[in-house]
Amino acid sequence: MADPQAQLEHLDRLMADLGRALADRDWDALAQLNNKVQPAVEPLMAALEAGELEPEPVRHRLEQLQQFIDAADESARTARKEAEAGLKGVNRNRSAARAYQNISSNPRK
Repeated sequence: MADPQAQLEHLDRLMADLGRALADRDWDALAQLNNKVQPAVEPLMAALEAGELEPEPVRHRLEQLQQFIDAADESARTARKEAEAGLKGVNRNRSAARAYQNISSNPRK
């Protein structure tokens, strides 16, 4: 089994990368990094169960990971609301353009 301390450091680097991607609102990078979380956590849990790691460092990182997940969820909700507002604006502009086009192409006689 790999060095448990190296596994902790790997998870730390992964969480730092996740934090940067979230700060940049880089949803593609977040999705790619998200796929790496479970494979990074599973060996830590196995090392913990085997008594190769103290519980406190693992618990601390899992709490940090949960805080990140909560922040990412909130950021995603905010981005979704912003996108919805933008789409509503586009639809309003499209409707106004159509109305103007209908009026301008059918002059009164």
